[in-house]
Order: sequence, then C-alpha cells, then structure tokens
Amino acid sequence: MKIDIDKFDRCNVLVVGDLMIDEYIWGEVDRISPEAPVPIVLVKNEDFKLGGSGNVVNNLVALGANVSAIGVIGSGLNGKRLLKKFNELGVDTEGIIQEPNRPTTRKIRIIATGQQVLRIDRETRDQISDQTFGAVSDFVEKIISKVDVVLISDYGKGFLTPALITCLLDMAKKHKKMTIADPKGFNFSKYAGVSLLTPNKKEAGLAAGIEIIDQSALFEAGNLILETVDIGKLLITCGKEGMVLFERGKKPYQILTEARQVYDVSGAGDTVIAVLGLSIASKASLEEGISLANAAAGIVVGKVGTATVSKKELISALKPYR
Repeated sequence: MKIDIDKFDRCNVLVVGDLMIDEYIWGEVDRISPEAPVPIVLVKNEDFKLGGSGNVVNNLVALGANVSAIGVIGSGLNGKRLLKKFNELGVDTEGIIQEPNRPTTRKIRIIATGQQVLRIDRETRDQISDQTFGAVSDFVEKIISKVDVVLISDYGKGFLTPALITCLLDMAKKHKKMTIADPKGFNFSKYAGVSLLTPNKKEAGLAAGIEIIDQSALFEAGNLILETVDIGKLLITCGKEGMVLFERGKKPYQILTEARQVYDVSGAGDTVIAVLGLSIASKASLEEGISLANAAAGIVVGKVGTATVSKKELISALKPYR
C-alpha cells in the first residue's frame, strides 16, 4: 500500500452533516432501586465528546487535516460546548449556523462497570429554516473551490434536507470535487449525484429490498442499488466482514477485516468516511483508501465511545502491507 499518511497534513476537507454532543456518564452499579427493578448507577465521571458529523471532524483533525465544518446547532449551553471543542481543534466554524429555537442534538450514554445500560437522546428532527438553508448555501459557494474533498455525514436530524443535499452536490460537481456520503435511512435517491455512497449492510439491504443473509444477497443488493440510484460508486460496510466496493462494469471488490475484539461500534462509520476522504484527497487510489479505512475501523471498534484513530495507529496497521 503506497498511501503517504504525512500528506494528510496538506488536505483541506469540508464536512457537512448533523452535529452532536456525545455525553458519557461513567459509574458503578452495586444495587437495584427499591422504587423499580432498575439498577442504581453511582456516577464517577462525566465526559463530553463531539458526536455525529463532529466525530468525523474529530477523526480528520486527529490525522492532521485542515477542516471546515457545516451544520446547525442551538444557542444554548450544548451549542457553546460544541463550538468550544471545535475552536480548540482549530476547525473553521464559519459554516455552523445557530437556530435559537433548535436544541443542539445531545446523546447521553450511561455506562456502568464497562457496559452501556441506557441512552437518552435530546434532539429535534425538524427541517432547517429557509434562512439556515440560505446561509449554508452561501458558505458552501464561498469555500467549495478551496477544499479537496466533501464529506456528507447524515444522521437524519433534519439538517441535510433533500434540497440541501442536491444544492451541495451540484456545487461540488461544478467545481469537480469528490463527494462521499454516509447515508441515513433507505431512500438513497436523495444522494443522487454523489461520487461515493457508504451505507452499512443493513441500510443497503433496506434500500434494495433484499434481506442480506450471505455474500450472494450482498452482491445482488449492491448491484441493484448501483443500477437504480444515480451515484458514482457504492461502498457497503459490513462490520467484522469488511467492506465491498461496487463499480459499474466491474466485479465487486471485497476486502475482509482483521479479527479484533469489538467493544463499541458507535462512530466506526465516521472513522471510515474520514480516512477514506483523506486517502482520496492525498491522491491515493480508491482501493488503497478502502484498505486503510477498513484498517482504521478495525482499530476504532476496539475502543469504548466515539473515538478517533491516530497517525501512529494507522502507520502500525499498514506495516503488514509494506
């Protein structure tokens, strides 16, 4: 594999998506509540991390990229908390729009004795206002010529409307920029025009209307999506089974993952799209980028919580291929 990870430092990446705060409450359980048959968690520590498309940004910064983020947040404490974290990372936040009546998406995970026992979501899925749409469109038009690749991270929270996605992809195409989208849901038609779509196996099965129970069904689903949706290429991520790339006129390209202990899959898709985007921005081949992204995903699922992969870890993962 010929990817030069040092080139990541010179990559300019635009991340557009659903920004979140991931809150982790760590504690211990030693008894059951007398009020109801539920555990009592004695809190020992609390931690706030960037989630959603913010985790994509976090992964990119950890690998040395220059990042501009676009998204919508509220004007309360969690929005301020998110902006502070981005500022500490040196991220361009001009494209982050505040809607006063909109809460910043916040996911609270309670972890006791190493196990997640509860998740609480505070969010709205209402679509963004026309004013926010206009502000985002203006910023994309201003910055699109300066970036190497555009990453779309859709968590279905109302920010990435079909109209906004179309607007974004049209501008990227006009400026000949590669676009990669990590989709949400099974209606892939709203990503029409994207260079590369990266659904997981479950999403791909739902989109194709095929229950993916084996490799044959996986290949059938991938080929059907490529035939019926106007996308450039399709990469289906399959967890511990690796990834499969579908391109028109070619056989599916499958890469298997290394066997690893899986502790937490949350955020693995964020790592994949970040590493894949940086690989392409640094002029690596798509196949090389997929191999590196697959290795990165294998590293990050071995960590608890929304985590990043470091340059050192990636270099170590590349050694067997050199």
